[in-house]
Amino acid sequence: MYRATSVEQYIQNQPQWAEALSKLRKILLELGLEETIKWGGPVYMHEKKNIVSIGGYKSFVSLWYYQGALLKDEKALLVNAQEGVTKAQRQMRFHHIDEINATIVRSYTLEAIENHRSGKEIKADTRKPLIIPEELEKVLKSDTKFRSSFDAFTLSKRREYAEYISNAKRVETKLNRLEKITSMILDGVGLSDKYRR
Repeated sequence: MYRATSVEQYIQNQPQWAEALSKLRKILLELGLEETIKWGGPVYMHEKKNIVSIGGYKSFVSLWYYQGALLKDEKALLVNAQEGVTKAQRQMRFHHIDEINATIVRSYTLEAIENHRSGKEIKADTRKPLIIPEELEKVLKSDTKFRSSFDAFTLSKRREYAEYISNAKRVETKLNRLEKITSMILDGVGLSDKYRR
């Protein structure tokens, strides 16, 4: 997984979205947000708190609002990219630069900043137990390197992986998912890292 060390590098590495990402970046910087790189992508903060990030994907460019579920979303523009997994984050997607409306982006972002200032926040459920599905447990018991990599993750990241497999209905799907995530776990990449930019 590519991880940029600067916003310029991130944008340069996505030539198909460079203009759209630059437009979003300009709008966010004009709002006085602090720009940084986290998880290999641009993140915009207010008072050291993540407010929004930008990202380019295969068929769209997006804004990720870290507490987007709290936004009024009167235009119905926000989507939950991981239904049933992501509680707070919401994404605004643009398939073409002409879809980016600066007034709307400013409005949503200012509301996100105001929510932060007033202390509104959806917190992760840290009491939720980690339930390892049978398919994952077998690999954890038989492969010490895999076990070591898995155990190095935070509880929430381990829980995401476990639920990703458990949520599949068919055994075949569970095994396919396990095969898909094995290299990610060995590389120390969390299941949702690409969405946390």
